[in-house]
Amino acid sequence: QVQLQESGPGLVKPSQTLSLTCTISGGSITANGWKWIRQPPGKGLEWMGSIAFSGRTYYSPSLKSRASISRDTSKNQFTLQLSSVAPEDTAVYYCARGTGGLLTTDYDYRGQGTQVTVSS
Repeated sequence: QVQLQESGPGLVKPSQTLSLTCTISGGSITANGWKWIRQPPGKGLEWMGSIAFSGRTYYSPSLKSRASISRDTSKNQFTLQLSSVAPEDTAVYYCARGTGGLLTTDYDYRGQGTQVTVSS
């Protein structure tokens, strides 16, 4: 059974950089593609970016180059950094194991999610 757990701050000030880490158990970060997805209040899921088993990364154009995904294979973790955050980035953030295309919100396993609020 694959399990994912997000960790990071729940509150970030505008213009700062948000950093979230996803720890994977029961699976290998080098064997699948992994994603970051978020859900703003009252809205649907939004794909933010993915990291393939090869380490290649893909990002949503809507984030305008603010997102960066990296991985630590020794810890079986991958990290999202989102720079210049604004209140519109307030959302529940999920990490997930991807299925189908890496540029979609499709997944088969997902973490429980972590609430991130951007506010001064």
